[in-house]
Amino acid sequence: MTAEPFATSGTSTPSSVNLTDVELDITGMTCSSCANRIERKLNKLPGVEASVNYATEKARVRAPEGTDPAQFLETVKAAGYSAVIPAPITETAGADAPNLADDRAQALLRRLLISTALTVPVVLMSMIPALQFTYWQWLALTLAAPVAVWGAWPFHRAAAVNARHGAATMDTLISLGVLAAFGWSLYALFFGGAGEAGMNMTMTFFGTPHGGSSEIYLEVAAAVTVFILLGKYIEARASRESGAALRALLELGAKDAVVLRGGSEQRVAVSALVVGDRVVVRPGEKIASDGLVIEGNSAVDASMLTGESVPVEVGPDDRVTGATLNVGGRLVVEISRVGRDTELARLGRLVEEAQTGKAAIQRLADRVSAIFVPVVLGLAVIAFAGWMLAGGPIELAFTAAVTTLVIACPCALGLATPTALLVGTGRGSQLGILISGPQVLEQTRAVDTIVLDKTGTVTTGEMRLSSVEVLEGENEADVLARAASVEGGSEHPVGRAVVAAAAQRGIDLPVAIDFAAHAGSGVQATIDGTVVLVGRASWLSDEQDTTVSHAANALVEIAESAGSTAMVVAWDGEARGVLVVGDTVKASSADAIAEFMRLGLRPVLLTGDNAGAAASVAAVVGITDVHAGVTPQGKLDVIRQLQAEGRVVAMVGDGVNDSAALAAADLGIAMGGGTDAAIAASDITVVSGDLLVVADAVRLAKRTLGIIRGNLFWAFAYNVAAVPIAMLGLLNPLIAGAAMAFSSVFVVMNSLRLRRFRGVRETRGGKA
Repeated sequence: MTAEPFATSGTSTPSSVNLTDVELDITGMTCSSCANRIERKLNKLPGVEASVNYATEKARVRAPEGTDPAQFLETVKAAGYSAVIPAPITETAGADAPNLADDRAQALLRRLLISTALTVPVVLMSMIPALQFTYWQWLALTLAAPVAVWGAWPFHRAAAVNARHGAATMDTLISLGVLAAFGWSLYALFFGGAGEAGMNMTMTFFGTPHGGSSEIYLEVAAAVTVFILLGKYIEARASRESGAALRALLELGAKDAVVLRGGSEQRVAVSALVVGDRVVVRPGEKIASDGLVIEGNSAVDASMLTGESVPVEVGPDDRVTGATLNVGGRLVVEISRVGRDTELARLGRLVEEAQTGKAAIQRLADRVSAIFVPVVLGLAVIAFAGWMLAGGPIELAFTAAVTTLVIACPCALGLATPTALLVGTGRGSQLGILISGPQVLEQTRAVDTIVLDKTGTVTTGEMRLSSVEVLEGENEADVLARAASVEGGSEHPVGRAVVAAAAQRGIDLPVAIDFAAHAGSGVQATIDGTVVLVGRASWLSDEQDTTVSHAANALVEIAESAGSTAMVVAWDGEARGVLVVGDTVKASSADAIAEFMRLGLRPVLLTGDNAGAAASVAAVVGITDVHAGVTPQGKLDVIRQLQAEGRVVAMVGDGVNDSAALAAADLGIAMGGGTDAAIAASDITVVSGDLLVVADAVRLAKRTLGIIRGNLFWAFAYNVAAVPIAMLGLLNPLIAGAAMAFSSVFVVMNSLRLRRFRGVRETRGGKA
């Protein structure tokens, strides 16, 4: 696709040169510094501007038109990573599409389970003297060696890649810590006294400095590997659904279509459709692609794309959108757009661009580790060199260096986020709250605006009969009974709402015969010899010779000004009553808005519905800031406008039309009763669909983030206090490993405090 010219960070591009966007899928990144390195490499190419997103593992490259994309792949490969150009968006959807992230998560799980099985006996033997039989240390070596080498191989490999490019990350420290502990253990076993019969592990905090060569640290090497693998696996699980939003969007579309060719009907795959094909869409079928109605009249349910509950009446010359549902009569549609040009594919690109454009959230531990890792490496070298210059034996110098690396090994750092996330999300699931991953939490600390979609979020999203207004001299039950009897022959959602209301009230329905539907206008049937009409006021007065009084018209105007659908019931040439059908506000919505305000959040109502319906709902729940009649693109624009004003925005929605806005918002919250695409594009999902639980989600996310920050503070404070002792050679490396393990226990115990989190309903004594 062609974009406007702009200057790049590499060689300037003349303004007359057209630019094109190329997307890359990148594998091999382990932290945000990897994304920064790839970005810098790509931006050095002439005329290129690139943005690499670690969270989505994608790069968006803008380059002069005609540039060979192969050079982008080679540049990424030269940086030590892999990249491919993904297939077009319309070809990648479906449940059968390969999910590389899922494969990586499964590979990590296998590595974690095998490493854990080998590590547990090593730790038990090392920590419990009663289990230390003769030559137990050699069994420990046999079990720990695969863990330290194969189990930690992803960290060793990443550290080597970083080293080739002159960088050090958390992987570097993990790798060096594991290899140092394992390497010293090999030295102690083969060249020290640790391999002799009767060797026992000591547990003194301040052991003899010269005793290092008789101690092994195999349990440290193995345990650190397992702990960090656990953190990586949890992270992989949280991020493996990064492409789910697009897959969910495209899976909404029809899989096949009935095409009119040569005077006969043929069923073909949607991918085989071309512009100009005429397809037959029967009631209950999805429209295959965007097009123009040629024959037939029907009601089309577009809620999966628009989020709005009222079906749209369509007839000849009306445009329809692919993936919407035909709920009325038979239609013949001439296809006008296919593949990447359809509205569904365009919405998919909106979600993808919103996700890619969102700033990658760098983990707190990674930010600090940019300084922490090189400092620890330097301190280990200083400890070794200092003891050697002071005339100490090489065993003592090496012990001090190894102890410095071991005690600084970031086990607690690796557990700080996933343990809090596990406990927080576990508690959240009890409350009906699903948090997608740690990257979500950082956005909650400054959220000050919450944007709410109307239909399905603040309202139920279902058509219901809200009132029966009868004219003078008529009986409400009689009017409803006759209307429901006539509507019993209709498949229209408005008619079904009338029938459902009559059944709920226990009204006996008279028998109706000679049913007839007038597409887009109304229905009629004969009851006890009398023709009963139910439909639009204009249809009754203009086409059915029915008198619609001023009182009836006034009731219709009042209902429609509030965004509801009004149908007039008439017989014997005169209007008898008005049925008002519309969406209803959820019972908890007003309380939820009040709770948002108490949390300091400014509520904004955003809807594709008309201004009357939006204003009516806003008045009921107490929202003053309302944006009505907005398209999916318009919703995205409102989010970005608020962000441009300096607002930190949370978006709550449930429809596919909300998915781009959910992805672009600083915090996306999807209602669980909504579409898969909206849920996949969001950061938090409220399973119950209760808006009051959204307030709990914000509170829980903030509380979890606070716990993570506390964990990280402890992890770094512990290192600051313990590293000097290790450098002095006073700390037994085994105790260094035990101290490191204690720091992990502290992190876990601190995270468990999240189990006491209580939702609003629990606090008030209601059901969670």
